[in-house]
Amino acid sequence: MVATYVRPPPLMVKGAGCYLWDAENRRYLDFTAGIAVNALGHCDPEMAKLLYQQALTLVHTSNLYHNPWVGELSKQIITKTRSAGAMHSASKVFVCNSGTEANEAAIKFARKVGKVRTPSGSQHEIVSFHNSFHGRTMGALSATPNPKYQKPFSPMIPGFKYGTYNDEESITKLVNEGTCGVIVEPIQGEGGVNVATPSFLQALRNRCNDVGAVLVYDEIQCGLSRTGQLWAHQILPPSAHPDMLTTAKALGNGFPIGATIVNEDVAQCVVTGDHGTTFGGNPLACRLAHYIFSRLSDPELQASVLAKEKVFRQGFAKLQQKYPEQVKEVRGRGLILGLQLTVDPAPVVTAARERGLLIITCGTNTLRLVPPLIITEEEIGQGLEILEQAMEIALKRPHEIHSTKGQQEMAPPGR
Repeated sequence: MVATYVRPPPLMVKGAGCYLWDAENRRYLDFTAGIAVNALGHCDPEMAKLLYQQALTLVHTSNLYHNPWVGELSKQIITKTRSAGAMHSASKVFVCNSGTEANEAAIKFARKVGKVRTPSGSQHEIVSFHNSFHGRTMGALSATPNPKYQKPFSPMIPGFKYGTYNDEESITKLVNEGTCGVIVEPIQGEGGVNVATPSFLQALRNRCNDVGAVLVYDEIQCGLSRTGQLWAHQILPPSAHPDMLTTAKALGNGFPIGATIVNEDVAQCVVTGDHGTTFGGNPLACRLAHYIFSRLSDPELQASVLAKEKVFRQGFAKLQQKYPEQVKEVRGRGLILGLQLTVDPAPVVTAARERGLLIITCGTNTLRLVPPLIITEEEIGQGLEILEQAMEIALKRPHEIHSTKGQQEMAPPGR
């Protein structure tokens, strides 16, 4: 294996619900959900049945031919997105294999819109924001202004500009007549669980309207009911909705799939041959995603996410009272939550893992909690107890931690 990740010692061999088991049959309560992927938990029984049934029927044909499930999935995404009060102009879907591919498509589509609107090519710049993470392929990486990720592969693709998240005053200068697209996460996951203010997103929308640029919301991590709404941006008025919306992660609950949702203005600019994918839209992935999307769009599930957020926040308040110097802030919405520490969280991650709880980090000294959406309040309580024990050990008795080189779950080295 190419050494792209630093991993802790456990070899995970089995999963069920909100738990994983390693090769030595130790059980772990999973507050990571495969980095916000396993929203329905591990090894969902119905998903397993559908996978088996479809694998016996048809797995792949390529996009040279029609298959029933890519159309059904696309229709479902558009219908449920609009009925939920999100992206009111959602019209078409490009189905691919991952989050970075969904963002690559959005970047290419934004460039194509700019070419159509300004044939001279002067409207070609893409704007993104510091502390964002849009993927590791070259276009998405060029929109991810983190030297740790970009420097090994520099120079980046020309035509990308970076702004400060939630800085409304800088938008007019940042987004101008040369801008074809703006890509932004309503909640930055990798960057530290930073939440965009509604006024910031509205200002971006207004400025994109002024200069004829398209607005892309990257909801790969924060979408699909993780905030308690189908899409994180649906708390905004229609006047702040995007032209494109990208998704992946929970869409496949562990099976590779991603999607770029576009409005009709964007769709009309993309013609046959402009973009493509060999595996994207295959019947196996799309049948699974169709089932998963139907589960994740359930209002009862979404209401339960908001109730579970309250349980987490009550536990975090207790930790803040106990460690006021180390626990600085709680950020996030629903079940994408960040606990900002003033110290390195790696020992806490290790101590928690040694006691049967999986958590991950993000940003600078931030613990990120993105459990399966099906987690119970009882399981949350159990996990918070372990987290409190881990913090006690890490902050007061660090000599009791059996440290390894795999303390940082979100490698490469330095994260």
